[in-house]
Amino acid sequence: MVEQIIAASIVMTTPILLAAMGGLVNRQAGIVNIALDAKMLTGAFVAVVVSSATGSWLVAVIAAALAGALVGLLFSLVITRANANMIVAGLGLNVFVTGFLGFILTWVYKSSGTLRLPDVQLLPHFLPEAVSGIPIIGRALAELEPLTVFAWATVIVLPFLLASTRIGLWVRVTGNAPQVARSMGLPQKSIQDFSTSFAGFYSGLGGAHLSLASIGLFNEGLTAGRGFIALAAFYFGRDRPVATAMVCLLFGFLEATQIRMQTAGLPPKLIGTIPYLMVLVALCIAGWRASRRKALS
Repeated sequence: MVEQIIAASIVMTTPILLAAMGGLVNRQAGIVNIALDAKMLTGAFVAVVVSSATGSWLVAVIAAALAGALVGLLFSLVITRANANMIVAGLGLNVFVTGFLGFILTWVYKSSGTLRLPDVQLLPHFLPEAVSGIPIIGRALAELEPLTVFAWATVIVLPFLLASTRIGLWVRVTGNAPQVARSMGLPQKSIQDFSTSFAGFYSGLGGAHLSLASIGLFNEGLTAGRGFIALAAFYFGRDRPVATAMVCLLFGFLEATQIRMQTAGLPPKLIGTIPYLMVLVALCIAGWRASRRKALS
């Protein structure tokens, strides 16, 4: 039982973690990206279609990431070039992508809500099934796949990239000290476009994980608000990759736990609200901490 919950927690964490890492970088550049869900949904759809067409999970994952990056770039151009409100634009993109993909499902694939295609290649597991015999963590090790490893590798590398590389410093100064960025002659809009494309790239990877990790299909409700959970994670983690990852892991654990609670006979709709109640709690705590810091300064 414990082994299964740990393994499920790791799997549930990965798409949230990928989207949160992208959104964190985007916010460092000064853009609050509430359209992560749209990019995840785009990535999930593209991953299934490309995996079925090519028979390659790797090509599908790359295509999903690039599709998310393209949507992210278009979203950024609306904000940085057309001066649209980022919150309104983000909400509009979420609605548009959901409706557009629903239209594609109906018009092209003659399907309502769910897309099942033949020969979809799922993400491979790194380690042999024999490692599942290791106590406690064996099941989690047996289910490790490339995107989970990549997500946690990003958590390790990203603090260095943001703190010790030129592009990382440019991203941070653009969002945190725009007047300094202007005095340095930095291309602020281009940096923000890059950061939003980066967020789209990682969100597309998160969507690919949702569709290719185990189920091999696409559904209009596949993301189930995980983009907003990712948003809450990096807010609560105060834009720190490691802290954000721990919050994502907590949300993944809660999601895995509520699934187990549903199988125990508890009301599924009520239990399903637990992760989202935790999002509200996390945002309230983050807001309280910000107000307290402002009062003390």
